[in-house]
Amino acid sequence: MIPKKTVNDLLIKHSDLERELSSGEIDKKFFAEKSKEYSHLNEVINDAKKYLSFENDKRELEKILADQNSDTELSKMAEVELKELDIQYKKVEKNLKLFLLPKDEADKKNVIIEIRAGTGGLEASLFASDLFKMYEKVSSKKKWFLEIISISKSDAGGLKEVIASIKGINIYSTLKYESGVHRVQRVPDTETQGRVHTSAATVAVLPEAEEVDLQINESDLRIDVFRAGGPGGQSVNTTDSAVRITHIPSGISVSQQDEKSQHKNKAKGLKILRARLYELERSRIDQERSKDRKSKIGTGDRSERIRTYNFPQGRVTDHRINLTLHKLEEFLEGEAFDEMVESLSLRAQEESLDNL
Repeated sequence: MIPKKTVNDLLIKHSDLERELSSGEIDKKFFAEKSKEYSHLNEVINDAKKYLSFENDKRELEKILADQNSDTELSKMAEVELKELDIQYKKVEKNLKLFLLPKDEADKKNVIIEIRAGTGGLEASLFASDLFKMYEKVSSKKKWFLEIISISKSDAGGLKEVIASIKGINIYSTLKYESGVHRVQRVPDTETQGRVHTSAATVAVLPEAEEVDLQINESDLRIDVFRAGGPGGQSVNTTDSAVRITHIPSGISVSQQDEKSQHKNKAKGLKILRARLYELERSRIDQERSKDRKSKIGTGDRSERIRTYNFPQGRVTDHRINLTLHKLEEFLEGEAFDEMVESLSLRAQEESLDNL
Protein backbone atom coordinates (compact mmCIF):
# COMPACT_ATOMS: atom_id res chain seq x y z
CA MET A 1 0.00 0.00 0.00
CA ILE A 2 1.29 3.47 -0.88
CA PRO A 3 1.40 5.92 2.07
CA LYS A 4 -1.31 8.60 1.74
CA LYS A 5 1.25 11.31 2.48
CA THR A 6 3.30 10.25 -0.58
CA VAL A 7 0.24 10.51 -2.84
CA ASN A 8 -0.90 13.76 -1.23
CA ASP A 9 2.58 15.22 -1.84
CA LEU A 10 2.02 14.63 -5.58
CA LEU A 11 -1.17 16.71 -5.46
CA ILE A 12 0.57 19.50 -3.54
CA LYS A 13 3.50 19.48 -5.98
CA HIS A 14 1.11 19.60 -8.96
CA SER A 15 -0.83 22.50 -7.43
CA ASP A 16 2.38 24.44 -6.64
CA LEU A 17 3.68 23.98 -10.18
CA GLU A 18 0.34 25.04 -11.67
CA ARG A 19 0.42 28.23 -9.60
CA GLU A 20 4.07 28.94 -10.53
CA LEU A 21 3.52 28.41 -14.26
CA SER A 22 0.36 30.51 -14.41
CA SER A 23 1.85 33.39 -12.38
CA GLY A 24 4.20 34.41 -15.22
CA GLU A 25 6.89 35.17 -12.63
CA ILE A 26 8.92 32.00 -13.15
CA ASP A 27 12.49 32.40 -14.43
CA LYS A 28 12.73 31.59 -18.17
CA LYS A 29 15.62 29.18 -17.70
CA PHE A 30 13.47 27.06 -15.32
CA PHE A 31 10.21 27.34 -17.31
CA ALA A 32 10.86 24.38 -19.65
CA GLU A 33 12.00 22.17 -16.78
CA LYS A 34 8.98 23.07 -14.61
CA SER A 35 6.59 22.62 -17.56
CA LYS A 36 7.99 19.16 -18.20
CA GLU A 37 7.60 18.22 -14.53
CA TYR A 38 4.02 19.54 -14.50
CA SER A 39 3.18 17.61 -17.67
CA HIS A 40 4.69 14.46 -16.14
CA LEU A 41 2.56 14.85 -12.99
CA ASN A 42 -0.56 15.39 -15.11
CA GLU A 43 -0.30 11.74 -16.19
CA VAL A 44 -1.18 10.49 -12.69
CA ILE A 45 -2.99 13.36 -10.98
CA ASN A 46 -6.47 11.85 -11.56
CA ASP A 47 -5.22 8.48 -10.28
CA ALA A 48 -3.83 10.21 -7.19
CA LYS A 49 -7.21 11.81 -6.44
CA LYS A 50 -9.04 8.50 -6.93
CA TYR A 51 -6.54 6.72 -4.68
CA LEU A 52 -7.07 9.20 -1.84
CA SER A 53 -10.88 9.02 -2.11
CA PHE A 54 -10.97 5.21 -2.32
CA GLU A 55 -11.39 4.45 1.39
CA ASN A 56 -14.19 6.98 1.79
CA ASP A 57 -16.00 5.73 -1.34
CA LYS A 58 -15.63 2.13 -0.17
CA ARG A 59 -16.97 2.98 3.29
CA GLU A 60 -20.07 4.65 1.81
CA LEU A 61 -20.89 1.62 -0.34
CA GLU A 62 -20.31 -0.79 2.55
CA LYS A 63 -22.74 1.28 4.67
CA ILE A 64 -25.46 0.77 2.05
CA LEU A 65 -24.81 -2.98 2.00
CA ALA A 66 -24.85 -3.18 5.80
CA ASP A 67 -28.06 -1.17 6.11
CA GLN A 68 -31.00 -3.54 6.60
CA ASN A 69 -33.38 -0.81 5.38
CA SER A 70 -31.68 -0.46 1.96
CA ASP A 71 -33.91 -1.71 -0.84
CA THR A 72 -32.78 -4.70 -2.91
CA GLU A 73 -32.13 -2.67 -6.07
CA LEU A 74 -29.92 -0.18 -4.22
CA SER A 75 -27.98 -2.98 -2.50
CA LYS A 76 -27.36 -4.71 -5.83
CA MET A 77 -26.08 -1.48 -7.36
CA ALA A 78 -23.79 -0.91 -4.36
CA GLU A 79 -22.45 -4.47 -4.63
CA VAL A 80 -21.61 -3.98 -8.34
CA GLU A 81 -20.02 -0.59 -7.67
CA LEU A 82 -17.92 -2.02 -4.83
CA LYS A 83 -16.52 -4.73 -7.12
CA GLU A 84 -15.75 -2.14 -9.80
CA LEU A 85 -14.14 0.10 -7.18
CA ASP A 86 -11.81 -2.70 -6.05
CA ILE A 87 -10.75 -3.37 -9.67
CA GLN A 88 -10.21 0.35 -10.25
CA TYR A 89 -8.22 0.65 -7.01
CA LYS A 90 -5.75 -2.07 -8.04
CA LYS A 91 -5.26 -0.42 -11.44
CA VAL A 92 -4.80 3.05 -9.91
CA GLU A 93 -2.37 1.73 -7.29
CA LYS A 94 -0.25 0.02 -9.95
CA ASN A 95 -0.14 3.20 -12.07
CA LEU A 96 0.99 5.24 -9.07
CA LYS A 97 3.61 2.67 -8.07
CA LEU A 98 5.05 2.68 -11.60
CA PHE A 99 5.13 6.49 -11.51
CA LEU A 100 6.88 6.48 -8.12
CA LEU A 101 9.50 3.90 -9.13
CA PRO A 102 13.05 5.33 -9.06
CA LYS A 103 13.92 6.41 -12.60
CA ASP A 104 17.11 5.17 -14.24
CA GLU A 105 18.77 8.35 -15.50
CA ALA A 106 20.76 6.27 -17.97
CA ASP A 107 17.56 5.28 -19.84
CA LYS A 108 17.67 8.52 -21.84
CA LYS A 109 21.31 8.10 -22.84
CA ASN A 110 22.91 7.06 -26.10
CA VAL A 111 24.83 3.79 -25.97
CA ILE A 112 28.08 2.10 -26.83
CA ILE A 113 27.35 -1.45 -28.02
CA GLU A 114 30.10 -4.08 -28.09
CA ILE A 115 29.60 -7.43 -29.84
CA ARG A 116 32.22 -10.19 -29.69
CA ALA A 117 32.33 -13.69 -31.16
CA GLY A 118 32.42 -16.26 -28.37
CA THR A 119 32.82 -20.03 -28.43
CA GLY A 120 32.25 -21.66 -31.78
CA GLY A 121 35.02 -20.43 -34.07
CA LEU A 122 33.95 -19.25 -37.53
CA GLU A 123 30.27 -19.95 -36.84
CA ALA A 124 30.43 -17.70 -33.73
CA SER A 125 31.90 -14.85 -35.79
CA LEU A 126 29.14 -15.25 -38.42
CA PHE A 127 26.55 -15.11 -35.65
CA ALA A 128 28.20 -11.98 -34.19
CA SER A 129 27.80 -10.45 -37.65
CA ASP A 130 24.11 -11.48 -37.74
CA LEU A 131 23.52 -9.82 -34.35
CA PHE A 132 25.20 -6.62 -35.48
CA LYS A 133 23.06 -6.55 -38.65
CA MET A 134 19.96 -7.01 -36.47
CA TYR A 135 20.88 -3.99 -34.31
CA GLU A 136 21.58 -2.01 -37.50
CA LYS A 137 18.07 -2.83 -38.76
CA VAL A 138 16.47 -1.96 -35.40
CA SER A 139 18.37 1.35 -35.42
CA SER A 140 17.25 2.10 -38.97
CA LYS A 141 13.59 1.39 -38.17
CA LYS A 142 13.73 3.63 -35.10
CA LYS A 143 15.68 6.34 -36.97
CA TRP A 144 18.64 6.03 -34.60
CA PHE A 145 22.10 6.94 -35.83
CA LEU A 146 24.58 4.04 -35.63
CA GLU A 147 28.29 4.70 -36.12
CA ILE A 148 31.01 2.06 -36.04
CA ILE A 149 33.84 2.94 -33.65
CA SER A 150 36.00 -0.13 -34.33
CA ILE A 151 35.57 -3.39 -36.19
CA SER A 152 37.58 -6.60 -36.56
CA LYS A 153 36.43 -8.94 -39.32
CA SER A 154 36.91 -12.69 -39.67
CA ASP A 155 36.71 -14.97 -42.69
CA ALA A 156 33.49 -15.48 -44.69
CA GLY A 157 32.02 -12.13 -43.64
CA GLY A 158 32.00 -12.78 -39.90
CA LEU A 159 33.01 -10.42 -37.10
CA LYS A 160 35.49 -11.10 -34.33
CA GLU A 161 34.48 -7.86 -32.64
CA VAL A 162 32.58 -4.69 -33.37
CA ILE A 163 32.09 -1.60 -31.21
CA ALA A 164 29.58 1.05 -32.25
CA SER A 165 27.80 4.08 -30.83
CA ILE A 166 24.04 4.48 -31.27
CA LYS A 167 22.46 7.90 -30.87
CA GLY A 168 18.79 8.86 -30.66
CA ILE A 169 15.95 9.04 -28.14
CA ASN A 170 15.84 6.75 -25.08
CA ILE A 171 18.29 4.28 -26.60
CA TYR A 172 19.54 2.69 -23.39
CA SER A 173 16.01 2.02 -22.08
CA THR A 174 15.38 -0.09 -25.21
CA LEU A 175 18.72 -1.89 -25.57
CA LYS A 176 19.84 -2.40 -21.95
CA TYR A 177 18.34 -5.89 -21.81
CA GLU A 178 20.60 -7.05 -24.66
CA SER A 179 23.73 -7.39 -22.48
CA GLY A 180 24.74 -11.02 -22.02
CA VAL A 181 25.56 -14.20 -23.92
CA HIS A 182 23.49 -14.86 -27.06
CA ARG A 183 23.55 -18.50 -28.16
CA VAL A 184 22.81 -19.78 -31.66
CA GLN A 185 21.87 -23.30 -32.77
CA ARG A 186 22.00 -23.96 -36.50
CA VAL A 187 23.52 -26.11 -39.23
CA PRO A 188 26.62 -24.34 -40.63
CA ASP A 189 27.04 -24.14 -44.42
CA THR A 190 30.24 -26.19 -44.06
CA GLU A 191 28.46 -29.02 -42.19
CA THR A 192 28.01 -31.97 -44.59
CA GLN A 193 26.22 -34.28 -42.12
CA GLY A 194 23.47 -31.77 -41.34
CA ARG A 195 24.38 -31.62 -37.65
CA VAL A 196 23.27 -28.64 -35.55
CA HIS A 197 26.18 -26.69 -34.06
CA THR A 198 25.97 -24.44 -31.00
CA SER A 199 28.01 -21.27 -30.76
CA ALA A 200 27.75 -17.94 -28.98
CA ALA A 201 28.45 -14.21 -29.06
CA THR A 202 28.55 -11.72 -26.21
CA VAL A 203 26.83 -8.35 -26.26
CA ALA A 204 27.55 -5.45 -23.92
CA VAL A 205 25.33 -2.36 -24.00
CA LEU A 206 26.84 0.57 -22.11
CA PRO A 207 25.21 3.96 -21.53
CA GLU A 208 27.41 6.59 -23.18
CA ALA A 209 28.88 8.75 -20.43
CA GLU A 210 29.45 12.45 -20.84
CA GLU A 211 32.25 14.29 -19.08
CA VAL A 212 29.70 15.67 -16.61
CA ASP A 213 28.75 12.08 -15.66
CA LEU A 214 32.27 10.93 -15.01
CA GLN A 215 35.49 12.83 -14.42
CA ILE A 216 38.65 10.97 -15.41
CA ASN A 217 41.93 12.25 -14.01
CA GLU A 218 44.69 12.39 -16.61
CA SER A 219 47.09 11.15 -13.93
CA ASP A 220 45.06 7.90 -13.72
CA LEU A 221 45.66 7.14 -17.40
CA ARG A 222 48.58 5.44 -19.10
CA ILE A 223 48.59 6.07 -22.83
CA ASP A 224 50.74 3.92 -25.11
CA VAL A 225 51.08 4.60 -28.82
CA PHE A 226 52.12 2.02 -31.37
CA ARG A 227 52.01 1.32 -35.07
CA ALA A 228 48.64 0.01 -36.26
CA GLY A 229 48.88 -3.49 -37.65
CA GLY A 230 46.70 -5.03 -40.35
CA PRO A 231 46.01 -8.68 -41.21
CA GLY A 232 49.14 -10.84 -41.43
CA GLY A 233 51.23 -8.37 -39.50
CA GLN A 234 51.43 -5.81 -42.30
CA SER A 235 51.43 -2.12 -41.39
CA VAL A 236 48.25 -0.17 -41.94
CA ASN A 237 50.32 3.01 -41.90
CA THR A 238 53.86 4.07 -41.15
CA THR A 239 53.15 6.27 -38.12
CA ASP A 240 52.47 5.42 -34.48
CA SER A 241 48.76 6.22 -34.71
CA ALA A 242 47.29 3.32 -32.71
CA VAL A 243 46.51 4.10 -29.08
CA ARG A 244 46.12 1.94 -25.99
CA ILE A 245 44.59 3.72 -22.99
CA THR A 246 44.79 2.04 -19.58
CA HIS A 247 42.85 3.31 -16.58
CA ILE A 248 45.33 2.43 -13.85
CA PRO A 249 42.95 2.32 -10.80
CA SER A 250 40.49 -0.10 -12.45
CA GLY A 251 42.87 -1.88 -14.83
CA ILE A 252 40.46 -1.34 -17.74
CA SER A 253 42.30 -1.04 -21.04
CA VAL A 254 41.05 0.11 -24.46
CA SER A 255 42.93 -0.15 -27.76
CA GLN A 256 41.93 1.85 -30.80
CA GLN A 257 43.57 1.82 -34.24
CA ASP A 258 40.82 2.26 -36.83
CA GLU A 259 41.68 5.89 -37.57
CA LYS A 260 44.90 7.11 -39.20
CA SER A 261 45.04 9.97 -36.74
CA GLN A 262 46.41 9.32 -33.25
CA HIS A 263 44.21 12.14 -31.94
CA LYS A 264 41.01 10.54 -33.34
CA ASN A 265 41.98 7.11 -32.00
CA LYS A 266 42.55 8.62 -28.56
CA ALA A 267 39.16 10.38 -28.64
CA LYS A 268 37.36 7.17 -29.64
CA GLY A 269 39.27 5.19 -27.03
CA LEU A 270 38.34 7.66 -24.29
CA LYS A 271 34.66 7.45 -25.31
CA ILE A 272 34.70 3.65 -24.87
CA LEU A 273 36.71 3.88 -21.64
CA ARG A 274 34.33 6.46 -20.16
CA ALA A 275 31.31 4.25 -20.96
CA ARG A 276 32.95 1.18 -19.39
CA LEU A 277 33.93 3.08 -16.23
CA TYR A 278 30.46 4.61 -15.96
CA GLU A 279 28.86 1.16 -16.23
CA LEU A 280 31.33 -0.22 -13.65
CA GLU A 281 30.29 2.49 -11.18
CA ARG A 282 26.57 1.94 -11.92
CA SER A 283 26.98 -1.80 -11.30
CA ARG A 284 28.74 -1.12 -8.01
CA ILE A 285 25.93 1.20 -6.84
CA ASP A 286 23.25 -1.30 -7.96
CA GLN A 287 24.94 -4.10 -6.03
CA GLU A 288 25.07 -1.96 -2.90
CA ARG A 289 21.38 -1.11 -3.23
CA SER A 290 20.22 -4.65 -3.87
CA LYS A 291 22.66 -6.22 -1.36
CA ASP A 292 22.12 -9.98 -1.65
CA ARG A 293 19.13 -9.73 -4.00
CA LYS A 294 19.97 -10.27 -7.64
CA SER A 295 17.34 -9.28 -10.17
CA LYS A 296 16.68 -11.74 -12.98
CA ILE A 297 16.62 -8.95 -15.55
CA GLY A 298 19.02 -6.14 -16.31
CA THR A 299 22.04 -7.47 -14.45
CA GLY A 300 24.18 -6.64 -17.48
CA ASP A 301 26.26 -9.73 -16.74
CA ARG A 302 28.01 -10.66 -19.98
CA SER A 303 28.68 -14.19 -18.68
CA GLU A 304 24.95 -14.83 -18.33
CA ARG A 305 23.26 -16.73 -21.16
CA ILE A 306 20.21 -14.65 -21.91
CA ARG A 307 18.85 -15.83 -25.26
CA THR A 308 18.91 -18.74 -27.71
CA TYR A 309 18.35 -18.42 -31.46
CA ASN A 310 17.33 -21.85 -32.78
CA PHE A 311 17.29 -21.91 -36.58
CA PRO A 312 15.98 -25.49 -37.18
CA GLN A 313 12.91 -24.67 -35.05
CA GLY A 314 12.64 -21.05 -36.21
CA ARG A 315 12.42 -19.75 -32.65
CA VAL A 316 14.11 -17.25 -30.35
CA THR A 317 13.88 -17.85 -26.59
CA ASP A 318 14.72 -15.38 -23.83
CA HIS A 319 15.68 -17.46 -20.79
CA ARG A 320 15.21 -14.64 -18.25
CA ILE A 321 11.45 -14.44 -18.79
CA ASN A 322 10.92 -17.86 -20.45
CA LEU A 323 9.48 -16.20 -23.54
CA THR A 324 9.67 -17.99 -26.89
CA LEU A 325 8.79 -16.29 -30.17
CA HIS A 326 8.42 -18.53 -33.23
CA LYS A 327 9.46 -15.60 -35.39
CA LEU A 328 13.23 -16.00 -35.68
CA GLU A 329 13.56 -14.48 -39.15
CA GLU A 330 11.32 -11.52 -38.27
CA PHE A 331 13.29 -11.02 -35.06
CA LEU A 332 16.63 -10.88 -36.89
CA GLU A 333 15.07 -8.42 -39.34
CA GLY A 334 14.19 -6.18 -36.39
CA GLU A 335 10.45 -6.76 -36.95
CA ALA A 336 9.63 -8.67 -33.72
CA PHE A 337 12.32 -6.98 -31.63
CA ASP A 338 9.93 -4.59 -29.85
CA GLU A 339 7.71 -7.49 -28.79
CA MET A 340 10.64 -9.01 -26.87
CA VAL A 341 11.75 -5.67 -25.39
CA GLU A 342 8.23 -4.84 -24.19
CA SER A 343 7.95 -8.22 -22.42
CA LEU A 344 11.37 -7.75 -20.78
CA SER A 345 10.50 -4.20 -19.75
CA LEU A 346 7.16 -5.28 -18.28
CA ARG A 347 8.78 -8.05 -16.24
CA ALA A 348 11.46 -5.66 -15.00
CA GLN A 349 8.71 -3.26 -13.86
CA GLU A 350 6.90 -6.07 -12.06
CA GLU A 351 10.10 -7.07 -10.26
CA SER A 352 10.72 -3.46 -9.26
CA LEU A 353 7.15 -3.15 -7.96
CA ASP A 354 7.58 -6.33 -5.90
CA ASN A 355 10.70 -4.86 -4.34
CA LEU A 356 9.31 -1.34 -3.86
